[in-house]
Amino acid sequence: MRYLYLSLVIIGLLFFSCKNSEKAITQKTVTGYQGQGASPVVPTVDKPVQRQWKGIWSFDKETFFTNDFDGARLNGVADDGNDHYTIWITAENTPINVSPWYSFKVWTEQPREITIKLSYQNSRSRYYPKISTDGRNFKPLDSLAYKIINAGEGEFGIKAAPEFAEITVVAGKEPIWISAQELYTSKRVQEWVDSLSTKPFITNYEIGRSHENRPMQLMEIKENKSSKKALMIISRQHPPEVTGFLLMKSFIETISGDTEQAKRFRENFDIFVVPLMNPDGVDNGHWRHNMGGIDLNRDWQNFNQPETKSVRDFLNKKSDEGYEFVFGADFHSTWDDIYYPIDSTVTGDKGMIVFDWIESISNRLPQKKTNVKPSKKTVPTMVSRNYFYMNHGMPAIVFELGDNTPRPFLKQKGQVAAEEIMRLLLEKE
Repeated sequence: MRYLYLSLVIIGLLFFSCKNSEKAITQKTVTGYQGQGASPVVPTVDKPVQRQWKGIWSFDKETFFTNDFDGARLNGVADDGNDHYTIWITAENTPINVSPWYSFKVWTEQPREITIKLSYQNSRSRYYPKISTDGRNFKPLDSLAYKIINAGEGEFGIKAAPEFAEITVVAGKEPIWISAQELYTSKRVQEWVDSLSTKPFITNYEIGRSHENRPMQLMEIKENKSSKKALMIISRQHPPEVTGFLLMKSFIETISGDTEQAKRFRENFDIFVVPLMNPDGVDNGHWRHNMGGIDLNRDWQNFNQPETKSVRDFLNKKSDEGYEFVFGADFHSTWDDIYYPIDSTVTGDKGMIVFDWIESISNRLPQKKTNVKPSKKTVPTMVSRNYFYMNHGMPAIVFELGDNTPRPFLKQKGQVAAEEIMRLLLEKE
């Protein structure tokens, strides 16, 4: 009897192990960065937003700063003497996630070296400065021209960032753009959408309007008129999260490409893309919120904001037309690359494609550690991933890219991510 009992215990353990094999995929890829905690439930009715004053700060008619362009954030400048200036960056409202976006231009009548101290409202210096001479092509500031003040603690999170930072640039008559990340305003994103829409199988159209009446633009990639299986891709709910947008951009360009895999994929699946979920927040240089003063990725339960309503109504319309959504992704940015899937104990076999996708990307890009944090909480839906799964049955993920992930690697990772989801979905056909 004792041996029979032990045998039954062993069989039971093996069964339990098999039932939980999905979780093994997530566990073996978890590394140092554990990601953010559970998102708090917050009200999503409109809150007041403080608009920036827009204009030019002039000092002795020799040195000039401006925030008078789309995507800018600069709330104050002080001349400290000896070519040293302090700028202040404040948020659109509070409380708010510590994503202290800044972007401004500076120029001088006579070429000379100036030093600029970055200071923030209730935050620290999270974003490493990017420099441009045309507002489009940015590169990180030379490390020799960057000085931290009051270093942070640890590796990740706002506490790891310095309290202040000083940057030194050689300014002259031609303006220099200094920005937390590359500038991808609504106009520039639309230019990208329009350039892809020259392909015969891509169209773009409005699905709604934002608080400030900017178009909510959707890109539809559809090669087979009879196809009724689709992917839903969104990006930029939070304005500063440019690295997520850049990977999404590469992801969509790969699916829209001329490879045999991409052509076959488009014969079987449609792809719907909202590349800029928060055009008002982006163009107004917000840290986090839309012009309703709300974090859009907390409004997928109550839909108080026009931007989330637009996507909800679009998805409902497509579901009514008989579409089956087979994959959804929401691209973001944070301290390091991390995947936030829904735990496979919740989604079962249907959600395993997300974990297979993560593993296949990790196998092809072993040089980058894979951080995975599954969530078992799907109610209230509140965040896009949960809404996609609970209301439209699509395996979905929030895919976050590191603020400082090298841009060539972002492009490569976007390509690999697209190739692997195409392969996995085609194999299921």
